Amino acid sequence: MKTRLPFPAPYLWPALLAGLLLAVFSAGAGIAGSDTASDYAPENVAQIEILPGWRMADGRQMAALRIGLADGWKTYWRAPGESGIPPAFDWSGSRNLAGLRLLWPTPQVFDPQGLRTLGYKHELVLPILVEPARAGKAVVLKGRVALGVCRDVCMPMEASFEAVLPASGEGARSALIRKALTRLPKSGAEAGLAAVSCEVEPIADGVRVTARLTLPRVGPDEVAVIEPADQTIWVSPTELLRKGNRLTLISDLVPENARPFLLARSDIRISVFAGGKGVEIASCVQP
Repeated sequence: MKTRLPFPAPYLWPALLAGLLLAVFSAGAGIAGSDTASDYAPENVAQIEILPGWRMADGRQMAALRIGLADGWKTYWRAPGESGIPPAFDWSGSRNLAGLRLLWPTPQVFDPQGLRTLGYKHELVLPILVEPARAGKAVVLKGRVALGVCRDVCMPMEASFEAVLPASGEGARSALIRKALTRLPKSGAEAGLAAVSCEVEPIADGVRVTARLTLPRVGPDEVAVIEPADQTIWVSPTELLRKGNRLTLISDLVPENARPFLLARSDIRISVFAGGKGVEIASCVQP
């Protein structure tokens, strides 16, 4: 396992450049105070590894990517909010891999200086549901992850990883994966979702999505996120209005060309978080 800084993957330059500049200019001020240069060394900020997990009865493997963070540091959920850096993955070096799905635990909501972000402190154990190309054979997960980590400054980081997922047996730290699986958001059905609908209307530089849900309160101080399937599309912070069990969510979606575009309601994912709990609604189409 090797972690390196500060060369992010090329496809991340637009998102990471601002964070990198902030790190360069702010880290010096921090180091001049009580911090030292070693506090910002990549190997002292984050440790990244693959947990092999176990092979399930249906032939798929439950593994995980673990990001261990130094005290005070955090990293981000897949849709990080107003100022975070979303993680990006490259699995192209893997072998015997037909497909995989990332299972994101419910993130914590941060609101420093009025900028709301979603992420994780201390560590992120991200379960990975792996489908082998050839049943009964080991899978090699090999690739890279680019992510942002923040404390008093924010830094982009890139890590390479490689691990063998054996076709039998169980990894020594599978308990970490099982614990992470208990922290996944509930589905709409599990949370009591009675109805969901979305309106999509064009605006000058994209589209506006208005989602209406009939959903019991998740908890105090609810936060919602509307996500399109295309993660290159910028999404404004979601406005949330609740009256009883009726929830209205509004976000503007702006693509790179800043023009109105067609958006299928089935490609809209909605999440609601509150008090460490979460609900994830996979589609804006009533099941």
